[in-house]
Amino acid sequence: MEEFEQARRARLRLRVGAVVVLVLVALGCAVLATALTARPESAEISRSELGESDGEFSHSSPSVFVHVTGAVARPGLFELADGARVIDAIAAAGGFTETANREELNLARLLTDGEQFSVPEEGEQAPDGAASDSRVNLNTADAAALDTLPRVGPAMAARILAWRDANGRFTTIDDLRNVSGFGDKTFEGLRELITV
Repeated sequence: MEEFEQARRARLRLRVGAVVVLVLVALGCAVLATALTARPESAEISRSELGESDGEFSHSSPSVFVHVTGAVARPGLFELADGARVIDAIAAAGGFTETANREELNLARLLTDGEQFSVPEEGEQAPDGAASDSRVNLNTADAAALDTLPRVGPAMAARILAWRDANGRFTTIDDLRNVSGFGDKTFEGLRELITV
C-alpha cells in the first residue's frame, strides 16, 4: 500500500511539473508575440494617433516630430527621440531609394521639432539650404556649441542652458532676450547665427 501511495505522489508531482512547464511555455510565447507585434520607437505616426479629432497628443518621453519627403521608401511624419539626427529620420522612413542623392544632406545634423526636409533625387540639390545649416540651434546645442557664438563665453552659455532647463524649449530666437545678459546689441549680433 505504501508503494502504491508513493507511486501516486510521484505521478501527481509529474503532472504538476508538466502543468508548470506548459504555463511557462505559454507565457514565453505571449511575451514573444507581444515583442514581435510592438510598434518600433521610430514608427510612422498616423493622423488618428496624433489625436486630430480633439487636437491633443500626449507622450511621456521627449520627442520630436519630423516630416520626411522625397527619395525615401516611406515618406511621412515620424516621431523620433529628442536628439535624433537626419540619418535617424531617413531610417524611420525606410531608408533611401535607389535614386536618392545621398551626398546632398548632412546626415549628422540634429533635428528640431516640427522640421520638414526632403531627400533629393540624383542630380537634384537639397532645397533651401537643407544640406547644411550652420546656425546654432538654441534647443539642441550644448555648452561647447553655444561657446562658438561671438560674445558668448562659457558663463553666457551656462545661462542659456539654465534658462532652457528652467523654461523648456526656445519657441523663437527672440526668447534669447529673456536670458540674463542678452541686450539688444548682443542679440542683433547673433540673430543670423542662431535658430530654434
